[in-house]
Amino acid sequence: MNRINQLFKNKKNNILSIYFTAGYPNLNSIVPIIENLEKQGVDLIEIGIPFSDPLADGTVIQQSSSKALENGTTLKKIISELKNIRKTINIPLIFMGYFNTVLSYGVENFCKDISAIGINGVILPDLPIEVYEEEYIDVFEKYNIIPVFLVSPNTPEARIKKTDELSKGFIYAVSTASTTGIQKGFDKENEEYFKRLHNMKLSSPIMIGFGISDSVSFNQVCKYTAGGIIGSAFVKSINNKNNIEKDIKTFIEKIKPTMQ
Repeated sequence: MNRINQLFKNKKNNILSIYFTAGYPNLNSIVPIIENLEKQGVDLIEIGIPFSDPLADGTVIQQSSSKALENGTTLKKIISELKNIRKTINIPLIFMGYFNTVLSYGVENFCKDISAIGINGVILPDLPIEVYEEEYIDVFEKYNIIPVFLVSPNTPEARIKKTDELSKGFIYAVSTASTTGIQKGFDKENEEYFKRLHNMKLSSPIMIGFGISDSVSFNQVCKYTAGGIIGSAFVKSINNKNNIEKDIKTFIEKIKPTMQ
């Protein structure tokens, strides 16, 4: 069974997923970040593939992506860095990036190579579900790579249901229609959206991302969904590359009070 499916089978709520940009703050920090996140009790990790024009991302992640590229980070180098990751790490690992990077690498080569090192899924915000279903579903399934699709407050109900049908792992629900970023809690409109998703009784678990930065916002999304995804706030917290272990411990301890 894919590790993503195993996670959601064994744990139904308060699931914490952390995103970081591979190659930030430096190229050889990828493995230490993953190891320290698992050590601190994180359930799922999203490894960002840096891209020169990350349209869905806010300032913090854009800057981390630019720095990672300056550091010489490439998809091939990320895969090489992670070739032995399953010797020490058990939790699910997901690559997150843009489809152009995957196309340049070759879709089948990409799926084959990331499967070989133990990556369990991918998030490609610019890969439409129709294109996935028509052209790529067979190759993803061949290598047991689960694609994670995004929905937003503007996504029509029929499309959410279609996304649910195609999803083999979980649905990534974007909390707002804006780019990624840090905010302090969610307003009534956000919560109504979370409730609406909850009341749809979808087959796939839902994880909410964008705007989660502390235990308060994490707890808000966990009331209605399986858990939350933290990106910008975490990336901002690890800019001191000399104390990554301490930075990670401090950050996760701010979220943990609501975790079970």
